Amino acid sequence: MTQFVQEVVDGLGVGSTYALLALGLAIIFGVMHLVNFAHGELITVGAYVIYGLSTRDVPWWLMAPVVIVATALTAVLTERVAFRRVRGSSEFTMLLTSFGLAIVIQALFRMYLSAAPRQFSTPGWITDTVEVLGINIEIYDLVVIGVTALTLLATLWVFQRTMFGVSLRAAAEDFDAARLMGVKADATISRAFAFSGVLAGIAAVFLMLRAGQAEPDVGTVPLLKGVVAAIIGGLGSLSGAVLGGFILGLAEVFLRSRLPGDAARLTDAFVFALVAVLFIVRPGGIISVRRAERV
Repeated sequence: MTQFVQEVVDGLGVGSTYALLALGLAIIFGVMHLVNFAHGELITVGAYVIYGLSTRDVPWWLMAPVVIVATALTAVLTERVAFRRVRGSSEFTMLLTSFGLAIVIQALFRMYLSAAPRQFSTPGWITDTVEVLGINIEIYDLVVIGVTALTLLATLWVFQRTMFGVSLRAAAEDFDAARLMGVKADATISRAFAFSGVLAGIAAVFLMLRAGQAEPDVGTVPLLKGVVAAIIGGLGSLSGAVLGGFILGLAEVFLRSRLPGDAARLTDAFVFALVAVLFIVRPGGIISVRRAERV
């Protein structure tokens, strides 16, 4: 029982970052029907911001808000420079744009910084543990779960209680009707990208606390996990994205601890196989979403 509870806590810690990334992807998909594969580059931006600040001995508690602001501004910039120009194009064109943007950003980091990983120190407390009811739990997991829970509650409040949230939900439901009701397309989409950038920034801080290094493709694997989580929950569903993130994190931890010997290295393969089975049973994901009219 103790091991099971430990694995649940670990799974929720891993799933928290997936949930944040999947939620950011789902927000953009809701208003543009775009699976933004450049979303992972926000993590890369956050990683290099952390590296730059760490060389100046800036403490982590001050790095975190700087990273979040940087990723939010970067997300808005990508929307204005790239996606706004192809907004009226086909979904395939926008998808290719996101791929191209990701490749360009990675190339810029390689050319003007370095292709080699840049190491930075992480705080010692992330490996410390506390005993709760006889179970040793890493402080890192408690912080990640706690901050993610507060972030999700804040997101729920924004979407339910603010005009931005109302306009975003209306745009996701039917953008044409929302514009007839006075919702401004440019402002709504720009704010949606900013919000997704904030979520990516929080995820980047958590991921870099573990990784301890910045490199041009550091956001690629987390992006893929975020996309899978969003698809598991039902692409376009905000609650489904969060649910999918936690399911993916729990599945990874449970499989890694139970697969025998070298088979544990194939955890991702087994997870993706289970996801494939899910798609056969429920092609639309756990929470199906009615397809809205694209802007």
